[in-house]
Amino acid sequence: MMEQAETSTKASEDSAAKDSSSEEEVSLCNSTLTLTSLVPDSPPVRRSQPIAITSNRKKEGEFLSSSVSPIPNPFPELCSLPHSSLLNLSLQSESSDKSVVQVHGEDGSTRSLSVSRHATAREVCNLLVQLAHCSDQENWALLECYPTLGLERCLEDHEIVLDVQAAWSVDVEARFHFSKNYAKYEFFNKQTTFFPESMISDSTDTKKKMTSQDFIQNLITSRTTPQIQGFLHLKETSKKSWKKGFFVLRRSGLYKTIKGFEKDPRHLHYTADLDVSNVYTVIGGSKLYGSPTDFTFCIKPTWDQGAVKDLKIMCAETEKIRTLWISAIRLFKYGKLLQHNFKFPKSSPPIPDGSRLADRKSKSEESLVAMDFSGKAGGRVIDNPTEAESAEQEEGQAWRKREALRCCLSNMSSEPCTSNVHKTHPWFHGGLSRGQSEKLIEKQGLVDGMFLVRRSQMHENCFVLSLCYEQKVRHYIVTPIWEEGKHYFSIDHGKTIFIDILQLVEFYQINKGDLPVRLKYPCICVSL
Repeated sequence: MMEQAETSTKASEDSAAKDSSSEEEVSLCNSTLTLTSLVPDSPPVRRSQPIAITSNRKKEGEFLSSSVSPIPNPFPELCSLPHSSLLNLSLQSESSDKSVVQVHGEDGSTRSLSVSRHATAREVCNLLVQLAHCSDQENWALLECYPTLGLERCLEDHEIVLDVQAAWSVDVEARFHFSKNYAKYEFFNKQTTFFPESMISDSTDTKKKMTSQDFIQNLITSRTTPQIQGFLHLKETSKKSWKKGFFVLRRSGLYKTIKGFEKDPRHLHYTADLDVSNVYTVIGGSKLYGSPTDFTFCIKPTWDQGAVKDLKIMCAETEKIRTLWISAIRLFKYGKLLQHNFKFPKSSPPIPDGSRLADRKSKSEESLVAMDFSGKAGGRVIDNPTEAESAEQEEGQAWRKREALRCCLSNMSSEPCTSNVHKTHPWFHGGLSRGQSEKLIEKQGLVDGMFLVRRSQMHENCFVLSLCYEQKVRHYIVTPIWEEGKHYFSIDHGKTIFIDILQLVEFYQINKGDLPVRLKYPCICVSL
């Protein structure tokens, strides 16, 4: 049986060989060559496709960090190619959470921060307070400035910083400034007297007058529809001329009457929509736009970044009226959000979360430690934070006593010996000029009691106390006085004398004396 099977198998192989040889002969006759593969049949070849290599590997729902250090990109200029889908994908995945924000200080310094997508203006200010080592943690604000347009506004605490930055245009320069702003919520501190009754009423009954407190509370609670009205100068579109008119501000927007004092809805001309606009203070309005006075402000649409024809530039008669209109527009626009921002705890701002903002500690801060050199061992590191703070205060008081003693001891030379302890305080601004001090105080709020001290440029060995009262800056000369061979300072011709400038400031922070108001808010500039 096996022999028969082998014979049949061999016969079948011989027949197959004969068939193939016959096919080859036919092919040769037809001048056609057939090449057979020398290796077994394999699946069709797949061409390699580009794949996206990410820094993290995802496995079973968890992200595994790569232990291999990233390879630097040798061609960084290729990352900006608009048609490179792979590069765009990797860049979006890495930079979608955070972006870089550059902030300018009032002393000309700048600082770059890595800010998360949902970081608010309050959180960025808290971070800058920590990085700049500010002793005063309240009333700091982030300003949005357009230097070429002369526009400046204080960001609300709840505004998303990256959303504001995303609306900037490359055609117009814009930047953030970190500064004090004491007047941000002044209308909440003076609710009963902030708005005059002649400017506020009920829109449904214009003859029905309202108090300032009722006006603010109604805007917050949305119970009624109050309005504010008054005269303003408006710059005409595409013209250099200004025209005075009567304006009415309501929840629906800003209107201008076309018939004098007439407040009938039929005679109101729509001027600006507050929902899609922001109000700005104009710096140098008379020089940039030829305004009748310097008390200029502007309503700028958020979608427009630099076309002057779309800016609603207005001018008030006084600084107080400009402040009232800007405050009213903010209240109409945000309402209860402003009250929430005002009531937010300000005494101890929270430390920014590392997941949302950059690390609050700089490298220089991490390298500093508190030391105690009172012992014989040569010094020890103070680990207890409470003990370190107490030692810092004691050292500061001892320094001041040494300076005051050196100032008051016998110094019979013609040159007065002045203490330098005031130079370490943020309210002292060196040789700032009169005009610069007024601009700085105006920028930080123009609230009663705001002050700074500077050296006098006109009188040798004298200082100047610049104080804000009723939205005007007043200057008081601080003169040196000699009594019984000792050197003192005074602003009331020797009636009240002080051993140094610091003692003078501390006295008037508690007692009004001959000043119109106590010293309350120091004008501060920090270096970022």
